[in-house]
Amino acid sequence: MNSNWVKVIIAAVFEVGWVIGLKHSDSLLDWALTVVAIVISFYVMIMAGRELPVGTVYAVFVGLGTGGTVLAEIVLFNEPFSVAKLVMVGILLAGVIGLKLVTNDTPSEGREA
Repeated sequence: MNSNWVKVIIAAVFEVGWVIGLKHSDSLLDWALTVVAIVISFYVMIMAGRELPVGTVYAVFVGLGTGGTVLAEIVLFNEPFSVAKLVMVGILLAGVIGLKLVTNDTPSEGREA
């Protein structure tokens, strides 16, 4: 796997953290960690976007973040579980994986490898 896709996955993990932080932060430390997660998430995503197609990077970032956030809410915060919700997340992740598979992530001519 291209290291830039690993950056997208790392950015998505931090996205899950800051989205959860936006909902559940209730102290200055929580808000500070949320802001740090936002900065890291977007910085890593922007770095990946310099080498990969930006539209695909953003779609994968948002898809993984959305799926991760829904699963984290169910697992960590006892959000109501529904099969329909998991099916929709599965469809979203299938689309993200499909988009990743059809994207040519080799650098084009004139770009650094």
